[in-house]
Amino acid sequence: MKLFTCSNCGNTLYFENTQCQRCGHQLGYYPQANQLLSLVENQHTWISPQLADKAFIYCDNARHAACNWLIEAEEDGDIYCLACRHNQTIPDIDDPTNLSRWRTIEHAKKRLFYSLLRLNLPLATRSQDPAHGLSFKFLAQGNAHSRPVMTGHDHGVITIALAEADDAEREQRRSAMGEPYRTLLGHFRHETGHHYWDLLVSETPALNQFRTLFGDDSQDYKHALDQYYANGAPVTWPDNNISAYASAHPWEDFAETWAHYLHIVDTVEMARAFGIQSGAGSDQTLTMPTNFDPYTVPDFASIMQHWVPLASLLNNLNRTMGHPDAYPFVLSPNVIAKARFRARYCTSFKHNQQPGA
Repeated sequence: MKLFTCSNCGNTLYFENTQCQRCGHQLGYYPQANQLLSLVENQHTWISPQLADKAFIYCDNARHAACNWLIEAEEDGDIYCLACRHNQTIPDIDDPTNLSRWRTIEHAKKRLFYSLLRLNLPLATRSQDPAHGLSFKFLAQGNAHSRPVMTGHDHGVITIALAEADDAEREQRRSAMGEPYRTLLGHFRHETGHHYWDLLVSETPALNQFRTLFGDDSQDYKHALDQYYANGAPVTWPDNNISAYASAHPWEDFAETWAHYLHIVDTVEMARAFGIQSGAGSDQTLTMPTNFDPYTVPDFASIMQHWVPLASLLNNLNRTMGHPDAYPFVLSPNVIAKARFRARYCTSFKHNQQPGA
């Protein structure tokens, strides 16, 4: 994630901002240009000096305070932005609790889409590709007798339990499942890992390399998960997996690796935006090239050179405030090799090539 600047007054802006706190200008995010635009109303549209040749309208979900993304006014009539048009089901937002939680979910989803768009990944909607399009269901629990809503992925359809937007409920689930880390954004990143495995790895030339690194994906998935929940992770999991859950099945290993790659890349970009120096120098100071953009670097090793000291910085800052580590994970050589596979494949995909070895 990067920082933005108000074109009217030069104030620093943040991704979710809808109004400049200094000059009062309306703001909207235009994903095609990766810009948070300062806007002036022009009859029924909005214009910006940053892109003077275009007129915009807000995504229809802006009227619920759930989105600040823009659509070009002359587009084909879709009232939803590039991210919201993937919503298949949202909760009953006449309920104030549902509305508040849905807004929280949408904020996390927008950060996911920021990364997916920066990486130029395929983003067909369900209407564009009924078999493999990406869509989301945000579901509230019905009543005590209905089946629990489970967060998960099924052939491009990602379900997020609305309860995950409640901090207390999510923390209770994190503690009950023995997880060191559980966030809404983490859910989105993990579940899209399953989606992109189907699109970019399954039945492609990359599958053999995947199996060398992650294991045999043809093993029975349900049985593997049952075994994991019954017996836990093998004692050797830290040597091979980013998390205990990643050891359950190669698909989960890939999804966890995918999520952590996005965690790392997006955090390194934000550190760069703030001028945080995140590469250890020989004099024990921290240095970082000013032109370093982790979203465009094909070599994961260079990203890791910045991430390791940055993660240490984040963890120690959290400790000074009495909070748990921001990144409570250790990246073993085997995990780094898996992340490198993911990095190379996405970079190669952007250039319509097959991944390197």
